[in-house]
Amino acid sequence: MSLVDPHASDPRHTKRNAVYVPAGGGRNIWAAGDTYTLKVGAEETNGSLALLEATVPPGGGPDPHVHNDHDEAFYLLSGELEFLNGDEPVTAGAGGFFFVPRGTRHRFINRGYHAARMIFFFTPGGIEELLVASSTPAAPGVAPSVQELRPSPMAELMVRYATEQLPDPAGS
Repeated sequence: MSLVDPHASDPRHTKRNAVYVPAGGGRNIWAAGDTYTLKVGAEETNGSLALLEATVPPGGGPDPHVHNDHDEAFYLLSGELEFLNGDEPVTAGAGGFFFVPRGTRHRFINRGYHAARMIFFFTPGGIEELLVASSTPAAPGVAPSVQELRPSPMAELMVRYATEQLPDPAGS
């Protein structure tokens, strides 16, 4: 019996590149009337993805838009949100998953009475820079002010990340 690990020099057994974000960790921001926590972005994932947690209050959610170079996916943890799939509204509840391929007009809005919570991510990462730049840092226990609910996106970043604001077919 040997006390030396025979795999100690094999990087498949010893390489430590995982990213861990503990509960409550991440960068908290207010954007589009919502509270987002950026758990990881392109910097931490070598450009692979950006993952965020969101709390969307009644009436919250971004205006319709399209990401031409990024896919986006949403998983609802609680509550209900109305998503837009091109020109079709889709209502999703807790446990629902909504995938938006690049080039598809979409948005989500909370039309209910209670906050909804979800996890969403972008592939590839990097586009979170646009979200962070067009947001305000969140403060614990404080609701965003009216001016912080819908800050105007930065035109240069919209172009860099091939994102366009589009009209809402429902006129919401």
